[in-house]
Amino acid sequence: MPLSFDAILIGTGQANPALAARLDAAGMKVAVIERDKFGGTCVNTGCMPTKTMVASAYAAHMARRAADYGVAIGGDIRVDMRRVHERAQAVAHTSSGNVEKWMRGLKHGQVFHGHGRFLSANTVAFGEQQLTAPQIFIDVGGRAQVPSLPGLERLPYLTNSSIMEVDYLPEHLLIVGGSYVGLEFAQMFRRFGSQVTVIDRGPALLPREDPDVSTAVRDILSAEGITIESAADCLALEGEPGHITVTASCGSAQRRFSGSHLLLAAGREPNTADLGLEAAGVQLDRRGFIQVDEQCRSNVPGIWALGECNGRGAFTHTAYNDYEIVAAAVFNEAPRRLSDRIPCYALFIDPPLARIGLTETEAKKQGYRLLVGTRPMTRVGRAVERGETLGFIKIIVDADSEKILGASILGIGGDEAIHCLLDTMYAGAAYKTVARAVHIHPTVSELLPTVLQDLHPA
Repeated sequence: MPLSFDAILIGTGQANPALAARLDAAGMKVAVIERDKFGGTCVNTGCMPTKTMVASAYAAHMARRAADYGVAIGGDIRVDMRRVHERAQAVAHTSSGNVEKWMRGLKHGQVFHGHGRFLSANTVAFGEQQLTAPQIFIDVGGRAQVPSLPGLERLPYLTNSSIMEVDYLPEHLLIVGGSYVGLEFAQMFRRFGSQVTVIDRGPALLPREDPDVSTAVRDILSAEGITIESAADCLALEGEPGHITVTASCGSAQRRFSGSHLLLAAGREPNTADLGLEAAGVQLDRRGFIQVDEQCRSNVPGIWALGECNGRGAFTHTAYNDYEIVAAAVFNEAPRRLSDRIPCYALFIDPPLARIGLTETEAKKQGYRLLVGTRPMTRVGRAVERGETLGFIKIIVDADSEKILGASILGIGGDEAIHCLLDTMYAGAAYKTVARAVHIHPTVSELLPTVLQDLHPA
């Protein structure tokens, strides 16, 4: 006989644990199914362990620059990759363990550690056991997409997940894909001491950014000794473990890139293929993402999809917002919608790139009459004092409504300072709200009013 619940939650990424706790607090009987590590990508192989490694790489970089600050460090700077790996894994293990403890501590909850698969719209199989509930919430995340490249089947390769198990220094890391994931690992391993080559199919890095941003990011990475090969398509691989060659054969001249290790950073795909969603009648798009409405409902009543698997956001913060949207719908609170969300994300190289709203290119395509303000980080006191003056601030304003449309901050502290602008956008306030504000000196945020006081037609 099936076990009956008020709700079944499949996956424990950044949306479902908070939702499970909310349902449990309301007295609902919930089943939580997790087939692997609790906490999803962010906790185990994404944000937390990778940013821990970014911090280690930053420490190595600053140690090499110590003389710039009048600090003498004797001898060569050596990176202990095993210690770097252990530190990152400790952070991931602790975070994952905390999520599991949270779920197992639910008053009305029951945890099932293993694979769940739909048998119908309200029934999920867990081994020989069947679980049934009127509401089922899917938060199974995604994984690295492995492109179909000739020769790949004969060679070892790394993804964003498996590279987290690397506790040694690759001699020369080849990265296929100039994505945000690829670029973060590129700078990280270059700072650890590897030679790094990024092989990108597009004509420029970061195609969804404005050209000035893309060019600046490329310049920053190139200055650290990272080789970036753009417009490299028709890729094929050959060689053997430890000696890998990537060949780009499109165009008039064939190009060959050789290294010791290969990282694939060519995009993501959802973990939906083995859930039995066809048995439930759930509609997927051509890439396998679950199609949802504005409140994350699938086409099947009672089945919801949250987080990366719904294709409406690939970030921890968007997944958590999915939870908030779903909780509002389930508990009949003021309705919240996916379309209310302002795009925001960051590329965590050093210095970081923070992005919100529209780019200048996107805004022009949408017909806005624009005002644009920019300032180099060399004009930011905090950056000068820290000796970290790479990058710039760029803010896009609608000349007619005087509202902020978007912004890019490539520079130290930009990933925090940009929230001043993001909150102003959510408030629907005019840019003059920030332009006339008094910010603390010396900070990165204090330059935002200055930038907005010097806008020019684009």
